[in-house]
This record gives sequence, C-alpha cells and structure tokens, in this order.
Amino acid sequence: MAASSAGILMYRGTGPSLEVLLVHPGGPFWRNKDDGAWSIPKGEIEAGENPEDVARREFLEELGSAPAGPLQPLGEIRQRGGKRVHAFAAAGDLDVGAIKSNTFEMEWPPRSGRRQEFPEIDRAGWFALPVARIKILEGQRPLLDRLEKLV
Repeated sequence: MAASSAGILMYRGTGPSLEVLLVHPGGPFWRNKDDGAWSIPKGEIEAGENPEDVARREFLEELGSAPAGPLQPLGEIRQRGGKRVHAFAAAGDLDVGAIKSNTFEMEWPPRSGRRQEFPEIDRAGWFALPVARIKILEGQRPLLDRLEKLV
C-alpha cells in the first residue's frame, strides 16, 4: 500500500500578487536539483492519525514555526511514486531566512560506513504562481491550481 502524507501550502497575497511557500529537501541527493524538486512541507501519516494534525506537526518540524489560523482543505493528490498527499491551504507569512528544520541521518557517502546528519529541509522560499509551477514537484502542481481557485 502506498504511503500517505499530509502537508500545508501556505500562501500570501491575492490575485496577481499571490505567492506560495515551498521547501527544498535537504540531503545530498537533492543538493544540485532545483526546478521540479521543491515541495509543500509535508510528512507521513501513521495509522490512526488525523491528516490536519499531521500537516500542522510537519510544518512545525520542517520550518520551526506553527501555522496560525484555520486550514482549508485542498483535497488529495497522488504523486508519481503512488504516495497520496492530503493538502491544506493556510494564509500566512513566514520569514524564510529564519527556518529551523529537523534533521535526519543517513550513510554518506554510500557504502562508506559513515553516518551524517542533514536537515530535512535545507531552504524555503516564496514564489509567485508562475515560478512555483516550475519549482514544485510535478505531482504537486494540481495543488497550485486548487489554491488559485480557492483564493
């Protein structure tokens, strides 16, 4: 069974000035990738967890700040690998220079026997929708369309 995750697409502004907050994954695999590599902050849903609660928790863990206010459902999408993503929209404004992500550990370089720690998110950015459509993972692009209709 494909994994499920939940996340938040934070936005600010309206109409032509609408911007969205996207995050870039940390670690050596993503280091030199940009277009098509960014994502909404999200994380895996464990059995019995509420997707909205998971989305809020993951936003806090990945960015170091909790989203304030209500979340608006954007529905579910399926990414290329089959993962289901439950997404929510939240109006807000976050200082991307002040993000503080949790970390993960992995063997790096491969087969070296050495373990290194990397940030789960190495950077975040605000993007106007035309640029966000280029930056975001292909499977998450429908979330931008849904947000545009919502606001």
